[in-house]
Amino acid sequence: MASTRSSTLPAHDAARRRQRRKMAAERQVTGGGRRGGGGGGGGGGGAGPEENKENEKPAGAKAGSFGDSLGLEILQIIKESQQQHGLRHGDFQRYRGYCSRRLRRLRKTLSFKMGNRHKFTGKKVTEEILSDNRYLLLILMDAERAWSYAMQLKQEANTEPRKRFHLLSRLRKAVKHAEELERLCESNRVDAKTKLEAQAYMAYLTGMLRFEHQEWKAAMEAFNKCKTIYEKLASAFTEEQAVLYNQRVEEISPNIRYCAYNIGDQSAISELMQMRLRSGGTEGLLAEKLESLITQTRAKQAATMSEVEWRGRTVPVKIDKVRIFLLGLADNEAAIAQAEREETKERLFESLLSECRDAIQAVREELKPDQKQREHSLEVDSGKVSNIQYLHSYLTYIKLSTAIKRNESMAKALQKTLLQEQQSEDDGKRTARPQDLIRLYDIILQNLVELPQLPGLEEDKNFQKEIGLKTLVYKAYRCFFIAQSYVLVKKWSEALVLYDRVLKYASEVQAQAGAYKNSLKELPDVQELITQVNAEKYSLQAAAILDANEAHETESPSQVKDGKLLSERFETFCLDPSLVSKQASLVHFPPGFQPIPCKPLFFDLALNHVAFPPLEDKVEQKAKSGLTGYIKGIFGFRS
Repeated sequence: MASTRSSTLPAHDAARRRQRRKMAAERQVTGGGRRGGGGGGGGGGGAGPEENKENEKPAGAKAGSFGDSLGLEILQIIKESQQQHGLRHGDFQRYRGYCSRRLRRLRKTLSFKMGNRHKFTGKKVTEEILSDNRYLLLILMDAERAWSYAMQLKQEANTEPRKRFHLLSRLRKAVKHAEELERLCESNRVDAKTKLEAQAYMAYLTGMLRFEHQEWKAAMEAFNKCKTIYEKLASAFTEEQAVLYNQRVEEISPNIRYCAYNIGDQSAISELMQMRLRSGGTEGLLAEKLESLITQTRAKQAATMSEVEWRGRTVPVKIDKVRIFLLGLADNEAAIAQAEREETKERLFESLLSECRDAIQAVREELKPDQKQREHSLEVDSGKVSNIQYLHSYLTYIKLSTAIKRNESMAKALQKTLLQEQQSEDDGKRTARPQDLIRLYDIILQNLVELPQLPGLEEDKNFQKEIGLKTLVYKAYRCFFIAQSYVLVKKWSEALVLYDRVLKYASEVQAQAGAYKNSLKELPDVQELITQVNAEKYSLQAAAILDANEAHETESPSQVKDGKLLSERFETFCLDPSLVSKQASLVHFPPGFQPIPCKPLFFDLALNHVAFPPLEDKVEQKAKSGLTGYIKGIFGFRS
């Protein structure tokens, strides 16, 4: 009994200590709150003054009382909050933290706390207490917090599939809060626009939940309802106010087409692919699903693809990744041709090159195990390389050709910028220079050098001739822009020589392009270049003559400088503008070195011939040493 009592005492002491620490912490927190002052929006989490202000009056909201209508710009508030707090970079965790802090500040501002530190007391916003639009904002932030947590879990579910269950739970919670918001907005105190926005927000979150559950029909109905409401709102307001609604409609459209495809509309897949290619890549909820759908569709088509023909030779294709890439090649090239913005073209080119590199890597992996076949790739009878090696050459040709087209597209965009150079200078922005174009054409020429060296194409004379003509075309353009760069620094003779070289290259292309006109259609027009060069030559000659005349006029006898300093030409009058500048030529500074006589050295030569007098009589003779002297020295008797 005694042992039992003694064992329970330490547990009671530990409990008391924990209680005392808890009370001390509460007193410290309470005291810190009193010391910090009592601001109306000063919630926890280190909130700044800007975040406190947003709780006093939400952006786009109408303050109201029991006699006034309440309003809340739901879509505007959530879009601004998302862009300012993490979603611009896809950081859903940061946005969720912002929603939590804003909820805490709103509850404190409205005195709508959920109990105290010791006990939770749940409260619900009802129509009776709906006297401020911030009560609606409170529920909206609840829904946004649950939605952002679901999107964060969606990112993490790629590596941890178990988190998908938590994702669905958070989405259901967001839909529940949206339903509560829609129910409150049905009150007579809320204006019509807020009611419509609440219904659209509810439909959007419901569609996302059904989309994740793969309930395609229900998701499509919800998204269509959301789209219809936002389209009506966009048509009812000015263009500036309608931009936000139209953006949301564009975000929803791919989801609707995806749901239609899964329901059974086979025509939707082509529209989805066009949406993806026009935008240069899809973002958001649909991104992964759309990529997997396109891959599956191409994989089904690839099952029927067994071979490919290039330059008169048919090669079997057994690698699935290569089949999928070759099937999508035409669609990608068509999308690039249809793209209007340069940024979209650049994204599409990068996407195509990335897929091409993956296909080449797959072929290389097939080549690795068969080292002997790679060493003896040439067949003894026909002299042709193996099929897998020829397929590798074909994919490399596609990669290099795509890189050339991308650089040529960038060069065309820079040429347009050069034509607007004067406007850019007026705006104070950095202008494009001919040197930027020279670098692009250097890269193009490097890619063209690699093309004739591909295995299996060494004996193809027509191919070699085509590459030679393309090289001449791009060399002509490279020389043209080098000449342009010399014109900018007024090196007239160098520019004129380069213009002549451009004409030489262009005339060679025109002389040899008779049988290869079809292959040169995609290249820049050489005739336009010749016309432009002739015009530039005339303007260059005129500029050179004017520059020479100006130099001759400025060189008057009284202004000619002979290069002497002012200290060296006191007796000669000359107008020298540099004397009143910061780099006036006055004297040599630091002054130059001048020879001076060095310090003389003295040598005493007479010392060797001096005879000194004898001094033996003045020096005491050394005392004789012996045993007697030693003993006297010990006892101190030595004198």
